[in-house]
Amino acid sequence: MKIEVENQPHSVATLRIELPPDEVRKEWDTIATGYARHARIPGYRVGKAPRQVIERKFRKEIQDELTKKLVSKSYHEAVAEKQLRVVSLTNLEDVEFGDDRSMRFRATVVTAPEFELPNYKGIRVQLPSADVTEAEIDAAVERLRDQAADFADVTGRPIAMDDFAVLDFMGAIDGRPISEIVPEASKNLHGGKKFWLRMAPDNFLPGFSEQIIGMTAGATRSVQVNFPADFPVPELAGKKADYAVTLNEIKAKVLPAVDDAFAAKLMPEKTLADLRHTVKHNLEHEKEHEIDRARETQIMKDLHEHISFDLPPALLKNETRRALNELVHRNRERGVPDELLKSKEKELIDGAGSLAAHRLKTNFILHRIAEAEKIEITRDELETRIREQAAHYGMPVEKMRKQLDDNDALNGLAEEVLLGKTLDMLRANVIVEPAAEDGPSSVLTDQKS
Repeated sequence: MKIEVENQPHSVATLRIELPPDEVRKEWDTIATGYARHARIPGYRVGKAPRQVIERKFRKEIQDELTKKLVSKSYHEAVAEKQLRVVSLTNLEDVEFGDDRSMRFRATVVTAPEFELPNYKGIRVQLPSADVTEAEIDAAVERLRDQAADFADVTGRPIAMDDFAVLDFMGAIDGRPISEIVPEASKNLHGGKKFWLRMAPDNFLPGFSEQIIGMTAGATRSVQVNFPADFPVPELAGKKADYAVTLNEIKAKVLPAVDDAFAAKLMPEKTLADLRHTVKHNLEHEKEHEIDRARETQIMKDLHEHISFDLPPALLKNETRRALNELVHRNRERGVPDELLKSKEKELIDGAGSLAAHRLKTNFILHRIAEAEKIEITRDELETRIREQAAHYGMPVEKMRKQLDDNDALNGLAEEVLLGKTLDMLRANVIVEPAAEDGPSSVLTDQKS
């Protein structure tokens, strides 16, 4: 087999591969024999037609099957022989057969960037404390207390800040309902029935809460809202709206006492001491995850700072598109309206680009470390991950395996396991330094590979 490799800019390489006549002829004969054994040719019994008749009638089918088999096989052999770090096959083309039965084709691939690895063992990290303080337990119990609050009717006084209003309201601009002006906008901009609003400055629409202070239950009032010029709904930006507001009820949040009865509501037959013990255990578990994230973040930060290379543009473009779809989906799940996402389009694209670049660089670095350390995954490790995925989604293991196979996702899952093992090796080889006392705190951003 002859192999020529032409390296091009942006981590692209072209392989020109030529297979010798003997190899092609041998595979051709094997395939043709299979057709001859079962072909039905008029004038001949099954399996008795001359070879030249078979090859003339089924030439295209034999050639297609031959191409499919030999191109894939020889491509992988060529990559292995030339020791190319291929991350993406972009094209297989120009398949030609010579009169002597030789075969030639061209493959275009994207290769991993070349770079030198620094010393990746013994990276110094500073980790947050694993200790859980009484103040942290108190704060967690207070959050549980807030979640368990009741809402009592308020009578005998007008509504005030920190109350909860139960409203009917409807908005209009110059007498035209907002629901007609922007029907696709959030329903809360249009108006609503029995809408709960926590009374707080600048909560909800601009100046809305402040204007209903002093209303009594059953009263109606007109509230003016001046939408700012940069409001994310262009049809409303810079406009003045009138909202007809009826205050149906006034509610006050009533927090339960922190005692054994409160604990028993959350954990039947348990005391406050039991609740605090459970809260402490949960906080310890959270801190373990926080320490793991801090360790991983600092490892990758160190490696990113000491390694520099250009990312393949084609891969970066595809990964940016994938990251953008994830960001949009995540924001929609959080309830962010599409009009707001549209107004933040540039910010989202920039964020997706940064996230994609970080992911790709991280993956290239970890792959190179796995190669240097000869880290591989076993069939059992991949099977374990498939079982974990099946349990997570509540489906039978065989169905999960088939779904992964059908979506061509098994390789991606195997890569996750490989990179995870590589990270585990790096985590096990860090040097933990004591955190600087009274030093500035840092926010650790969890960016997974």
